[in-house]
Amino acid sequence: MALAFIAAMILAVGVQAAPAQAGTAQNYLVLYKGNAVAADVITRAGGTLVAGYDAIGVAVARSSSATFAADLRKDNRVEGAAATAGFATRLSDNLDAADAGPLPGSVPATDNDNLSGLQWDMIQIHTPEAHAITGGSPAVVVATIDTGVDYTHPDLAANMDDAKSANCVSGLAVPGMVAADDDNGHGTHTAGTIAAASNGIGIVGVAPNVKIASIKAGNADGFFFPEAVICAFMWAGSHNIDVTNNSYFADPWLYNCKNDPVQRALWNAERRAIKYAMSKGVVVVAAEGNESDDLAHPTQDVTSPDNGTPVTREITNACAVVPVEVAGVIGVTANGVQRVKSYYSSYGMGSVQVIAPGGDRRFQTATPGGGGRVLSTYPAKFFVPGTPLIIKDPSNPNAVYAYLQGTSMASPHVAGVAALIKSQGVKSPGAVAARINNTADSLACPSDMSMYANFPSVSNGAPQVCTGGTGYNSFNGHGQVNALSAVK
Repeated sequence: MALAFIAAMILAVGVQAAPAQAGTAQNYLVLYKGNAVAADVITRAGGTLVAGYDAIGVAVARSSSATFAADLRKDNRVEGAAATAGFATRLSDNLDAADAGPLPGSVPATDNDNLSGLQWDMIQIHTPEAHAITGGSPAVVVATIDTGVDYTHPDLAANMDDAKSANCVSGLAVPGMVAADDDNGHGTHTAGTIAAASNGIGIVGVAPNVKIASIKAGNADGFFFPEAVICAFMWAGSHNIDVTNNSYFADPWLYNCKNDPVQRALWNAERRAIKYAMSKGVVVVAAEGNESDDLAHPTQDVTSPDNGTPVTREITNACAVVPVEVAGVIGVTANGVQRVKSYYSSYGMGSVQVIAPGGDRRFQTATPGGGGRVLSTYPAKFFVPGTPLIIKDPSNPNAVYAYLQGTSMASPHVAGVAALIKSQGVKSPGAVAARINNTADSLACPSDMSMYANFPSVSNGAPQVCTGGTGYNSFNGHGQVNALSAVK
């Protein structure tokens, strides 16, 4: 995944990451059969405990022993162990329950900021009309699990929640929004779509009154290692986060196959962390991906690893993408201004719940600016005069914005709507998901599929095919998310 989506990809079935040589320390995930983390197992095998998560029976360990993982697996308390150094998810650069009633502070907002006229995406999902009812409540916190957030951005600073932000890159949370600063740009962009303030400056997010937590799981190069993703969900679950946005693939492999022992250990560890967060009331929203791929019919993966030499491998439905294919996650595809699926967006029966604006620079370009892309906040430190698709609000030299496209841009629209629903007093993740699905604007499969002809699946070269009816189909899920219908 990357700057407009930063895709995650990684090795082949039966092709293991190269074992660490003696003296070369690296991180490992240790999956226990029970919930308790037994540090003595790690010590005896020649490692040190970095972080232990007793609630899910997962530990992050570090060792320079070439036999560390094998030695761990000899202990009958250990279900699996795998090194993570070769297994990262990367952002891909696409610049090319009961209703308790509205929560405190759930008041209307306006959409008259200086760059609001460029936000075709917000008009498309009816956020201005929704804001006449509510802009969300500051009692609701949305975490963007991403590359961090520029906490000094003039359109975000007032909404940042320092106490609920953390840097999880190492696998052990370092609290605070300073530690979770954005050194890539992607996370700041997703944060603005969710909750840029209604303050006269720049743009207005879907839920401009809610709070933003930055949980940094991606590094400056846009890689998301498994231990960082697990740390992020454990932090969200234990710090009363209401919604998380996940615009990345959180797994060592683009498709993670459960019949491989290394992949299975990582899959189970990540899935346990996601399920733990959900059990604590966290709504998990995730991007579908930018590979033009049908996630319901995987046959081949040619893109993994994206931080090494890709190895073509045959795959089946036993292989899944994390987090979007974990049960209970709200999967989001991307569309453009014509309300049809963007040429790059992955899709699939069962994995997609709704579609939202992610932009389309090739076929759906009739927007007020950006050639079909989505405008949102961006770190001022990355502004270079004359750079295409990066602009400033003339009223503030530090208010910088970028036009990007990708399912990374679609997913935070849905996370923002989830925050508005939470602000209305809907509590459980299941009830929030049901509200999103049931209030979406139904969309049929495109009548003209010619725009997809030159963009087959990146993974197996298969043509894109939309299946299903108007009520639910593989491109649009239940339809385009509608902020107004969701809060009425």
